[in-house]
Amino acid sequence: MAENTPVLSMKNIGKAFSGNQVLQDVSMDIMPGEIYALCGENGAGKSTLMNILFGMPVISSTGGYTGKVYLEGEEVHIKSPQDAIVHGIGMVHQEFMLIPGFSVGENIKLNREPLKSGALSRVFGKNLRNVDFEKIREDSREALDKLGVDLDVNADVQSLPVGYMQFVEIARELDKSNIKLLILDEPTAVLTESEAEIVLGIIKRLSKMGIAVLLITHRIGEIMEVADTVTILRDGVNVKTMKIADTTAGEIAELMVGRELVAVQRQDKNESEEEKKEVAVSIRNMKVEMPGERVTGIDLDVYKGEILGIGGLAGQGKLGIANGIMGIYPTTGEVTVFGQPLKLNSPKDSIAAKLAFVSEDRKRQGFAPDLSIEMNMVVPAMVNHDEFFKNIGPIRLIDKKKVQQTAEQYIKEFQIRCTGPKQEVRSLSGGNQQKVCIAKAILLKPDILLVSEPTRGIDIGAKTIVLETISRINREMGVTIIFTSSELGELRQICHRIAIVSGGKVVDILRADASNEEFGLAMGSK
Repeated sequence: MAENTPVLSMKNIGKAFSGNQVLQDVSMDIMPGEIYALCGENGAGKSTLMNILFGMPVISSTGGYTGKVYLEGEEVHIKSPQDAIVHGIGMVHQEFMLIPGFSVGENIKLNREPLKSGALSRVFGKNLRNVDFEKIREDSREALDKLGVDLDVNADVQSLPVGYMQFVEIARELDKSNIKLLILDEPTAVLTESEAEIVLGIIKRLSKMGIAVLLITHRIGEIMEVADTVTILRDGVNVKTMKIADTTAGEIAELMVGRELVAVQRQDKNESEEEKKEVAVSIRNMKVEMPGERVTGIDLDVYKGEILGIGGLAGQGKLGIANGIMGIYPTTGEVTVFGQPLKLNSPKDSIAAKLAFVSEDRKRQGFAPDLSIEMNMVVPAMVNHDEFFKNIGPIRLIDKKKVQQTAEQYIKEFQIRCTGPKQEVRSLSGGNQQKVCIAKAILLKPDILLVSEPTRGIDIGAKTIVLETISRINREMGVTIIFTSSELGELRQICHRIAIVSGGKVVDILRADASNEEFGLAMGSK
């Protein structure tokens, strides 16, 4: 291969599903050892492009694609993931593909287990060879060492923190002897800041080893930190390809969404106003047994009509506060809502007290994936407030017209990208699923809305809409909001005050315009 030959070239790639053009004339060239970022809003065509490159069956079963793919200057026709692997392409998917109950080493060598001869194989043939577990440990250790990760190869993979599972996924690809190009799909989406930093360091290390990295991410800061080149997709079209040295984070963001990003409006309040405010939620000595986010003794007052932010490093207890108030995990202490004691450990009582919750775990707690958008929105109000029903004589029926009209209203208001109220929520992008979760909470007509990590794993355009929606709910509806996030920037963008949690306790409460040094010192407290 000539020195200036790309390891991967995709030329004029096009793809349509049922007449809907999702990719049109997309091209890219990636050089050996280059870190190449691919970004765009959900629905921009990134996943379809990767499915073509990795030979996923959904492409061939829907008529294939147009355009050409070259690896090291030679045209290839990748028809399956196995083909991609043979050609030296590896992929780490956003959803982990590890087998619980297997060790780290066994997962790294999965389907490529080294074998050794034994007494039976010498007599009856090679089909009776044994798995060479010592070789599995050696190879796995070597792959992890290349990444600079100190991890016990004998550990059960299901016992690992999420970040370490990501390291195992990358090590598995690196263990393949012919790896030339590694696709990383949102590799830091569910990681803590410290884990994400390790992954970014690994990406740089892979580049120095001559392995090209195709990085798919929504996090523009990460693109600016590690990438050499970035391609922005929008509506299936390559909007622009740029060297990172020639662009800015702001330009990338605006190219992604096709418009200038407008700052979310926050109505600032001064301290004298806060002193006069009625206390909406009062928390005293609250302890929550949430795995990985234990609360060890929270004292906190939330004023009526404010957006109170809750921030802090991962694992310090910030997520436990909302989950404790809503009765999701075992909780002790005292919580009052507008002066009335709240019965703890009872989600039903929390909802009856006019609290609503948008969980950080939207896939397990946020929505029913097989139900439609409209039913996801209205079922909690039906169950808890007896709404969306009508009586026809002695018969009580769901008011389907009202359900549909309500869903259509929120689809329009929250800019939910969908085919209509009947579409299943599982088929929506992450950002649009999150908007459905917020609409569902609002339909409970809460006085207090608790929102945890609402922008996790969604693109910048959807993030802006979600933050503006939360701010507008507070501003126009007067709903008091407790907003928990790992991203300090978005807390400062929409919150009036920000409580920093460390070691399961509130260590400081800062105004949004406090200095970076003040926030850093608070987060570093123990």
